[in-house]
Amino acid sequence: MRLQRTAALLGLLVLWLALGPWVFLAALGLLAVPRVRGWLRPTRRVTGVLAAVAVALTGLVLLVPDGWLPVPPGPGALVTPGYVGRPAVPRPVAAAGASSPWAGPLGESPRVDSAWYGLASCAGIAFDGHGRLVGVCGSGREPVLQVIDPGSMRPLVTKDLPDRPDGDGDGAAAWDELCGRASYLDDRGRAVVATTDRRVLVVATEDAEGDPDLTTAASHDLKAQVPAGDCLVALHPDGRGGLWFATARGRVGTLDARTGRATVLDLGEDVANPLAVHGEGAYVVTTAALYRLGRDAAGPTVRWRAPYDSGSRRKPGQLSQGSGTPPTPVAGGLVAITDNANPKMHVAFHRRSDGGLVCQTGVFADDESATEGSLVAVGSGVVVANNHGYSGPLSTMFGRSTDAGLVRVDVVGGKCVVRWTSDQAAPNAGPRLSRANGLLYGYTKRRSWWGADAWYLSAVDVRTGRAVFSVRTGLGPLLDSHYGEVAIAPDGSAYVPTLGGMVRVRDRDQG
Repeated sequence: MRLQRTAALLGLLVLWLALGPWVFLAALGLLAVPRVRGWLRPTRRVTGVLAAVAVALTGLVLLVPDGWLPVPPGPGALVTPGYVGRPAVPRPVAAAGASSPWAGPLGESPRVDSAWYGLASCAGIAFDGHGRLVGVCGSGREPVLQVIDPGSMRPLVTKDLPDRPDGDGDGAAAWDELCGRASYLDDRGRAVVATTDRRVLVVATEDAEGDPDLTTAASHDLKAQVPAGDCLVALHPDGRGGLWFATARGRVGTLDARTGRATVLDLGEDVANPLAVHGEGAYVVTTAALYRLGRDAAGPTVRWRAPYDSGSRRKPGQLSQGSGTPPTPVAGGLVAITDNANPKMHVAFHRRSDGGLVCQTGVFADDESATEGSLVAVGSGVVVANNHGYSGPLSTMFGRSTDAGLVRVDVVGGKCVVRWTSDQAAPNAGPRLSRANGLLYGYTKRRSWWGADAWYLSAVDVRTGRAVFSVRTGLGPLLDSHYGEVAIAPDGSAYVPTLGGMVRVRDRDQG
């Protein structure tokens, strides 16, 4: 009897992993039958063994260092495809913005690996001169700066950063998702990080021998420029050895890294997106307008201001009521953003010289358009991903996904032309273009009537919008990227930060 009962429970677990959560619901229905319930009723000894196993597994998870275990598998492996499409033929393109100079995976017998960090994720990752991953990671309100081994995806060194405070008022979204997450690597491979206590840290990521290390090289206190109740949400190098910064409450400033001198301009409008720097100017999109900023001896100045339709509400899929994209310079002297209009948001192109609107066009279906990822610049156009419907991990659980769509919009003869559309659903991750092979990589999710939550790295031909291949990275809510972005490594691997850690996809010939 005991053997039969054990076999039944193990069989139920196998079916759950293979077919998805409906198996669990069916099992609950069977428990309504008194005879089945009586047959499965465990003895005290069995209950004790199960409790001991649960405690042991919990202790193992807590004691094992981050990255030593793969992300736990979710249900639905047999009812979701592992691979769709065929290998790509590389066709390089000229592009800028959210793109990588390195060639990503082509879909040749791709291999997927993962590393579990508990309930921790990385805001974004960059690659140092040794190909190691550097990013601001952590769980909840406890961010850390980490250098991560690209092979094992295990953290090599970790530096604690100030905790994130609670959000307040209408800036809660910026506090929860953006405060203390902005960072980049400077031209010396050092991490430049915005902290929640209104400082900018410059942190060396290696020691004199080239081994991973996190030592603070400089700390710039901006409390005089950024008052309490505000926080840094964007950093961008200025090309002069300094940087531009922006705060959630709309203060935009410059910092001279050599002297530590900081100057600031209060725009009076909230900011929830990264900055763009092009030439001598910086571009910032607030919840009301697109700005081009310059600077003089006194500090930042407004060169022009271009209002846009910020809508009447914050849509599911965006962190603020306004544009969900940072400004993106494109060819032809233009800069592109999206607005927050209803029933459709628009992709809008402005002249960089004076802010004049060149053209705009609505994208995606009525009442099904929102985005929170960077636009991908390709020639005189951009690609935008639809994130409408994503309000957190629950919105993509139990086989659900968000409103689908990738769209490429080009400026042709002064008019906006929709070049192509794709039905790929990318709930929250910003796509990344590989200039070396012409593939646009998105982190996608398919709807499943089985309730299976399968996530995919999907490649689209940026010229035509044709879906090339999709490879399943895993199943379950821990594979949700939650506003993480696809990153292409120098060795051709693709990395995606997720709620439970990190996944990597690489071709067979990459080892």
